[in-house]
Amino acid sequence: MKDLNLLVFISQLGLSVAAPLGGCVWLGFFLRQRFGLGRWIVLVLGLIGLISAVQGFRYTLRGMERLSGQKKKEPPPVSFNEHE
Repeated sequence: MKDLNLLVFISQLGLSVAAPLGGCVWLGFFLRQRFGLGRWIVLVLGLIGLISAVQGFRYTLRGMERLSGQKKKEPPPVSFNEHE
């Protein structure tokens, strides 16, 4: 069952990256054509879409990691009182 859930997360990963980036770029082209705005609107919305895509990528990977049950290995705590 875990494997099936991870496969679902892989498709979610693709959507969480492609949808914000594609949607923002499409909106930029639409606004440029409809209202006669400059190229800057496509660049600004493309940047916003890229930032959103990176955030979606990070959150989806965290969810996949949590679902798989793998825990991050934490380094041992630093203690300055114990010398070797």
